[in-house]
Amino acid sequence: MLLDLPLPLLYPLAALIGLCLGSFLNVVITRLPVMLMLGWRAEAREALELPEEHQEPFNLLTPRSLCPRCEAPIAWQDNIPLLGWLRRRGRCASCAGRISPQYPLIELVGGVLAVAVVALFGTSWQGLFVLGACLSLLAMAVIDLRTQLLPDVLTLPLLWTGLLYQLLFQPLMLPSAVIGAMTGYLTLWSVYWVFKLVTGREGMGHGDFKLLAALGAWVGWQYLPLLLILSAGSGALLGILIQLAVPRLRGAPLPFGPYLALAGWIVLLGGEPLMALYGQFFLV
Repeated sequence: MLLDLPLPLLYPLAALIGLCLGSFLNVVITRLPVMLMLGWRAEAREALELPEEHQEPFNLLTPRSLCPRCEAPIAWQDNIPLLGWLRRRGRCASCAGRISPQYPLIELVGGVLAVAVVALFGTSWQGLFVLGACLSLLAMAVIDLRTQLLPDVLTLPLLWTGLLYQLLFQPLMLPSAVIGAMTGYLTLWSVYWVFKLVTGREGMGHGDFKLLAALGAWVGWQYLPLLLILSAGSGALLGILIQLAVPRLRGAPLPFGPYLALAGWIVLLGGEPLMALYGQFFLV
């Protein structure tokens, strides 16, 4: 155990840490796609033998948090997870411009995930690994929702960390995890090519292959059918509801990553009852 605290202290501490991690995830979600774009632009200019562009440092630490409208620096007290947004009622202190509710929502989900992991795994190294996986899935889900991009810089570390998790905590599951990673990738790769050959269009991005491979590494090949049922079912249901609620999105491509992430959370945090129920139907 990493901490041995009474529950009345442990859960609030877990929630506080989760809120802070959720705040950092907001930085990753907002800045990582821009960092990737700047990197691709620099590589393209280098390939075309064009002169380098002068760019101000832009990474996860620099510059400091700014208002997306007036670019005024955000005061430290307004950066306090959840409370800062509520204190200003979702408005910038300088220009009164609207600050997206994404920020408190991601922080809140981070806190909920941290409490759920502590409730299921305690304050153990195993729980720390699972929390890292859940937060990575959260970041990827929102990035995919915003940009329809699942960056390799997130999907591939999740895959390798899943294999390391099995090696450290469930070594007998390691062969199943390796097969799960391979099968997960090949499953959606096959769906992609069948759909493209039949329709002439791309039905999903390559990042989805890698994300399912990563989830296969975390849970093993036996649970890939459950992941696909949950992700496809939730994707179909929520996709229909979204397109009914927002007519302009009808016929528009919807990212699959958020539904894979949702399925990953359910399987990782579902606990023994869910696994036993699934095993009765699919693993006999």
